[in-house]
Amino acid sequence: MKLLMLGSGTSTGVPRIGNDWGACDPDEPRNRRTRVSILVESDDGRRLVVDTSTDMRQQFLSNRIDRIDGVFWTHDHADHCHGIDDLRVLRYGRKAPIPGFGSTETVRRLRQRFDYVFAGQHGYPTICELDTLDRMRMCAGFGVEWCQMPHGPTQSTAFRFEADGKSICYATDFSAITDEMLDLMDGTDILVSDCLRRDPHPTHANLEMAISLGKQTNAGVTVLSHLDKSMDYRSLQNEVPDNVIVGFDGLELKA
Repeated sequence: MKLLMLGSGTSTGVPRIGNDWGACDPDEPRNRRTRVSILVESDDGRRLVVDTSTDMRQQFLSNRIDRIDGVFWTHDHADHCHGIDDLRVLRYGRKAPIPGFGSTETVRRLRQRFDYVFAGQHGYPTICELDTLDRMRMCAGFGVEWCQMPHGPTQSTAFRFEADGKSICYATDFSAITDEMLDLMDGTDILVSDCLRRDPHPTHANLEMAISLGKQTNAGVTVLSHLDKSMDYRSLQNEVPDNVIVGFDGLELKA
């Protein structure tokens, strides 16, 4: 199974508008970060996407992605879902809508905000068939498990995808480590973890927390994501343990 990191940046991306690179070296290509999203792919080419980031169109063009078999949402914050309209092109040529899943609250909010995506209008077909996670355990041949994580005063969904005897876990936008998270991610081959900055943050994991999650779950590899402008790629990669990788747009890993 393969992980493709479509985007690795925080909600404003790196650089921020105004060409603000913060502590990131603008001459290091891996510091140029679009909003977070991943794609997981099985050995036979089945593909699932987590989150429709604001930069989804460019991410799919950059990685030559023209087909997916399902989409999952962690939560409804803008940087994780406002690229949803670009699913329209992936609907072309399909006999049925793209399967989509989220927590009960995420589904409710997405339906409220993007009703046309989930119910065709004015002669246009339904783009995505949305359902809650409670009613699914498999999607396109992938085993899927999940749990809710604290994200400050709200929640975000963590996912575990299994195929071909391997597992990839995705945990973005969390502010504390819970027993449910540890159970879900235990022994995973690849863990992608929220890691906004070095200093503590009220709604996101910092570097210490991200590394701790990898250790507590015995993850084979921990990949840091949702990185802000304080997290220079080379400086950070020289700082982290050997089994921790600083994520970047376009990173590919085999589980």
